[in-house]
Amino acid sequence: MEMPRNAFKRALAAREPQIGLFLGMAEPYVADLVAGTGFDWLLIDGEHGPNDLRTIVAQLQVLAAYPVRPVVRTRDHDPAAIKQLLDAGAQTLMVPMVETADQARALVRAMRYPPRGIRGVGTAMARAARWNGVADYVAHADDEQCLIVQIESRAALDGLGAIGRIVAAGKAAGVFSADPALAASYREIGASFMLVGVDALLLRNAAVALAARFKGDGAKAGAAY
Repeated sequence: MEMPRNAFKRALAAREPQIGLFLGMAEPYVADLVAGTGFDWLLIDGEHGPNDLRTIVAQLQVLAAYPVRPVVRTRDHDPAAIKQLLDAGAQTLMVPMVETADQARALVRAMRYPPRGIRGVGTAMARAARWNGVADYVAHADDEQCLIVQIESRAALDGLGAIGRIVAAGKAAGVFSADPALAASYREIGASFMLVGVDALLLRNAAVALAARFKGDGAKAGAAY
C-alpha cells in the first residue's frame, strides 16, 4: 500500500488558493454533507468544537471519500495528543496560541519521528500507516506532514520576526475571515489559504432567517387563509 499524499501541503507549495470551512459540530454526518459543497479544505476543530479523538477519526474517515483536504486543529500543544492525531491519519495540524519560536520548534519536533523529532512509533495501531499496510511509513511520514501555527496574540505578533515572516520565509500564510471583501484584501497581500465560515453558524444563521421569514408580518397574513 502506498503512502497517503498530503494534497493540502502540495497545494500550498504550488501557491494554489485554498478556501476552507470550520467543522465544529463534531458530527460525521455534517462533515459528509459539507464535503461535497466545493470547499478546498475543511478544518476539524478540536480546540473550541466539542470534538474528541473518536469524532475526529470518524470525520477523517468520512472525508477520505472526497477530494476535499482535511485539517485538524489541536486542543493545545500536547505532544502526546499530537501523536495520537497523526496516528489517526491527520497529516495537517493547526495548532493554536503559538507565541514563540521555541514553541514552534517544539511543535515541529512533536510531528516528526526520531532523529528529527520525538513522535513515538506505533504503526501497528496507526490508521495513518494502515496498520503496517503502508510500506516504509516511518521513512516517508515526515515529508507528508504539514504544520500550521496560529499567531493570535500581541506576544506572538511581537515575536513574529523570530517565528518567521511567513511569506518572506517561503511559507504559506492563512487567515480566517467571513467577510468576502476583507478576505479578498487578505489574498491581495499574500494569504494563500483562508477559512471563510463555520458550519454551526451557517446552520444557525439560516435557521434564524427562515424563522424570521415565517414569523414576520407576511407569515401572520398567510395564517388567515
